[in-house]
Amino acid sequence: MEAKRCADSSLVTAIQMMPQDANPLGNVHGGVIMKYIDNVAGMVGTRHSGRVVVTASIDRLDFHFPVHVGNMLILKASANFVGRTSMEIGVRIEAENLTTGDVRHTASAYLTFVALDHTGRPTELPRLIVETEDEKRRHEEARRRREMRLAERAREKKEQNQA
Repeated sequence: MEAKRCADSSLVTAIQMMPQDANPLGNVHGGVIMKYIDNVAGMVGTRHSGRVVVTASIDRLDFHFPVHVGNMLILKASANFVGRTSMEIGVRIEAENLTTGDVRHTASAYLTFVALDHTGRPTELPRLIVETEDEKRRHEEARRRREMRLAERAREKKEQNQA
């Protein structure tokens, strides 16, 4: 299985937010943004793995600023870390006011995906090649998040077994 560079699967996509995406105040629903995040992250996972991928978890999603009707939602997604069968995809979400050109970093998210084989079982992933300083930083941060996720899962399992 041939290793792949971060740049080989990274994506940037943009969608204009419409009235049906928002509440009565004109703020786009977080769930609408979450759907786009999951979609773009899944495409990155599929591009990296060459397989169908499923969302295993969304570690973190922080909204910093609202997104309004008429804004262009810009999603920048890339693989941050790849393990044996799972990978972390990071998504940076920006909102651009199309009339003023102002761009705000509105949210960030980290999602874990698992690649599946033709029988629906987890399958091995190509190794991730990190090249730039930014990719190396994101890879190291993702490695630490993975360690925390695994430790938390082990604690939860231990607590469930004691109950």
